[in-house]
Amino acid sequence: MGGFSPEGHEYVITTARGQTTPAPWVNVLANAHFGTVISESGQSYTWVENAHEFRLTPWNDDPVSDPAGETFYIRDEESGIFWSPVLLPTAGKSAYTTRHGFGYSTFEHTEDGIHSEMRVFVDLEASIKFTVIKLHNYSGRERKLSLTGYVEWVLGDLRPKSAMHVVTTIDPATGSIFARNTYNTEFGDRTCFFDVNRENRGSTADRTEFIGRNGTIRRPDALTRVRLSGKSGAALDPCAVLQVFLDLQEDGEEEIIFLLGAAKNNLEAGNLIRQFRGAVAAQQALEKIRAYWQKTLGALKIESPEHSMNLLANGWLLYQTLACRIRARSGYYQSGGAFGFRDQLQDTLAILHTEPELVRDHLLLSASRQFREGDVQHWWHPPTGRGVRTRCSDDYLWLPFVTARYVQHTGDTKVLDEMANFLEGRLLNPEEESYYDLPGRSDQSASLYEHCIRAIRHGLRFGDHGLPLMGSGDWNDGMDKVGQHGKGESIWLGFFLYTVLIRFSAIARLRKDAAFSEECEKQAEQLKDNLNKNGWDGEWYRRAYFDDGSPLGSSGNEECRIDSIAQSWSVLSGAGSPEHTAQGMESADKYLVRRDSGIIQLLDPPFDKSALDPGYIKGYVPGVRENGGQYTHAAIWLTMAFAARGDHHRAWELFNMINPIHHGNTPQAIATYKVEPYVMAADVYSIALHKGRGGWTWYTGSAGWMYQLVTESLLGLNRNGDVLQFHPCIPPGWDPFSIHYRFKEAVYHIRFTQIQGEKEEITLSLDGVQQAGYSLPLVDSAMEHQVEVSMFRKLE
Repeated sequence: MGGFSPEGHEYVITTARGQTTPAPWVNVLANAHFGTVISESGQSYTWVENAHEFRLTPWNDDPVSDPAGETFYIRDEESGIFWSPVLLPTAGKSAYTTRHGFGYSTFEHTEDGIHSEMRVFVDLEASIKFTVIKLHNYSGRERKLSLTGYVEWVLGDLRPKSAMHVVTTIDPATGSIFARNTYNTEFGDRTCFFDVNRENRGSTADRTEFIGRNGTIRRPDALTRVRLSGKSGAALDPCAVLQVFLDLQEDGEEEIIFLLGAAKNNLEAGNLIRQFRGAVAAQQALEKIRAYWQKTLGALKIESPEHSMNLLANGWLLYQTLACRIRARSGYYQSGGAFGFRDQLQDTLAILHTEPELVRDHLLLSASRQFREGDVQHWWHPPTGRGVRTRCSDDYLWLPFVTARYVQHTGDTKVLDEMANFLEGRLLNPEEESYYDLPGRSDQSASLYEHCIRAIRHGLRFGDHGLPLMGSGDWNDGMDKVGQHGKGESIWLGFFLYTVLIRFSAIARLRKDAAFSEECEKQAEQLKDNLNKNGWDGEWYRRAYFDDGSPLGSSGNEECRIDSIAQSWSVLSGAGSPEHTAQGMESADKYLVRRDSGIIQLLDPPFDKSALDPGYIKGYVPGVRENGGQYTHAAIWLTMAFAARGDHHRAWELFNMINPIHHGNTPQAIATYKVEPYVMAADVYSIALHKGRGGWTWYTGSAGWMYQLVTESLLGLNRNGDVLQFHPCIPPGWDPFSIHYRFKEAVYHIRFTQIQGEKEEITLSLDGVQQAGYSLPLVDSAMEHQVEVSMFRKLE
C-alpha cells in the first residue's frame, strides 16, 4: 500500500478504486499564514491566517468518508464520462499513486489512455495554493477533454454560519471568481479567489447549479451539461467552479494551473493572480519550496545503521514540527488555528539547530501573551489575540525553560533585553477555572528576562506538602479537578519547576543577578527535599495530591497507581534521589511498558469506575489517549530518562517501540496501526479491542520531542554557544555513524567510532588536529571540516 521513496523524501501510497488506507494519510502544506491539509485521496481544506477562524474551504473531520470541499474532474467531451485526477470523489478504474513530500503532494493516474499528474503546493510566502494538473494523451488518437475545478466557500469557521453572508463576483480584469464575507468581524476585508490560467473558461459560483437538486459531489449535475452558467452574486449557495476545454493531440501534453488564495482586498487579489498565474511562476514557486526544505532539513543530517531513524530525523520529524505544529497549527483531526502557550514553545526546541531565529521570535511573541500577574493565555487565536485565561499551572514556566535552552544553545544573551508588553485582563473569580476573552495590551512592558522572572515567581506557590499547586491541570490538562479548589499539588510540576529554577539560575548568573540566582537555587534545594520526602510512594514517585490531601499515582489507588511522567522527570530534572529514581524507572518499565503490544502507557490502571475524579481525563474510554493509552509525548520522556541514566539497551528498545515506521512496515502492522507511519501519532490505544491503533496524528508535540530524543538523548549532540559536545547513548555494535552539521556557512562532517578500551572516554580531532576533551569549537569558516570522534568503552 505504501512506503518511502529511496531517498526518503517522499512517502508513496498506491490505492485502487474501492480501496483506501485504513484512515486518511495526509500531508500538511503551509507557510506562516496560509495552508492546506490534503489526504492521500486528494481531499483537502484550506485556510488563511487561522485554520479555525478563517477557512476558505470546509474542514471535515470524517476519516471514514473523507468528504470534499475542493475537487477536480476530467471529462471526455465525446463520451461524457468523467473521473477525478485523485481517488475521491469520483475514482477512475485504475490505481492512483500519491506522493507526499516536503512542501508538496503529487497524485498520478491513468484512465482511458489519459495520464494525469496533479501536484499541490503552497507558496513559501504568499497566500496562494497551486494545483498544477498535467494531462498526457497516450490513447493513440486526438482527445477532446474538459477540466473542472470546484471550491466550496466557507470564509469563516463553519459553512452553515457563514454561507449566507458570502458574496461572489467574476473579476472582469482576470476572469477569476472572487468571494468576500464582510460580516466576518475579524476577516471581513479579505478577498478570496479561485483562478485558472486559461482564457477560454466557463464558471459558476452557484453550488446548487453545480451539484444539482439532491445531487452529490461524486456525480455533480453540471458535468452532465455542456456549459456552466457564469452565475455569481449574493444570496447563492456559494462556491467557485472553473471549467476549461482542451484539444489534446496524440501524445500531446497540456498543463493547467488552478490558484486558490486570499488577499487584503480586490486590488491585491488581482495583483497576486497576475504575479503567480502561469507555468513559469508555478515552477519558480515550487523550486523555492524545495530549496527551502532542502536547506532547513539538511542543517543536521544523520547517517547511522538504523535506517528508520535516519528517515525520521533527516526530514519527517522536523517537517511535521515546522509545517504542521508551528506554521499550520492544524491537522486532519484538529483544525486548531490557535497558538498554545506551552505547545508551540516546546515545539521550537526541536528547531534550535535549524531555525534559531524563529525560536527567538517566538519567545518574544509568547512573552507578549503574559498577564501582568505572571500567568499567561493558555492559548490564543491570531491575529487578534482572543484566547483563554486559566489556572493551568505549568504554561508560564515554559517561557523561562525555553528561554534558558535558547540562550544556552545559541549564546544569544541579547534576547534577554528585548522588550515585550504585558496583557491586561480581569482576574479569574474564586471558583472560575477559565474564561475566554480578548485581553487588552498593557502600557507596562518589560524585558524578556523580567517576563521570565515574573513567570517563575508566579509558580512559587506551594501546598501543605511543600509542592507546587496544581491549579486546573498541569501538563496533563485532563487532570483539571485534582487542584480545582486551590490546594491540590503536582509532583510532576515539582520536578519541572526544579528544572526551571536550576536552568534559570545560570541565566541569572550570566546577567550578574546574584540575588535572583541565589533565590532560584534556594527554592530548588527546598523543593528537591520536599519531592523526595513527600513525593515518594515506596516503589515510585506519586503523581499529585488532591485538594483534600489524598494521593494520586499511589499504590493505594485503584486506578492510576503509577504515572510515567513523574518517574521520567525525576531523572530528567536531576531532583530525584539516585535510589528513588532507579526504583521508579524500574517500576515504570514493569507496569507501563507493554512489550507484547509495542506501547508505553502514560498511566495504569486507567480511570474508569473508582471514586477518583481527576477531571475530564476520566471521560476518555479506558486505554484511549491520556487515560491509560500511550500518550507518545510522555513515552518519549520516559525513553529520554533511560538514555539519561546511560541505559542504552532500554533507551533503544523503547525508541524502536514508539518509532512510527516500525508500526507500518508490514501489511499486518498497518492493519493494526492504521494511521500514517511517516509522522508521529499523539497517542496509541491500549484498549483490548483497538490495541496498538494509532490515534491523533500530525498535530502533536511528540514530533519535536522525538527529534530531541534522537539528536540529543541518543546521539548525544548538544550545543553550547559556539561549541558542540557529544554524549552518545548508542548500542555497542553500532559502528560507525556520522552526523553532518551545518553551522552558519560551515559544514562539519563528524564520524563516530567505538573502540574497546580500559576506561570510558571520548577523544576528538578536527581536521586531523587532536582537541582537548570532547568539545568541538564551531567557526563560521564557510568551509567543510572533518571531525573524528572516538568513543572508548569497556567490554560489557
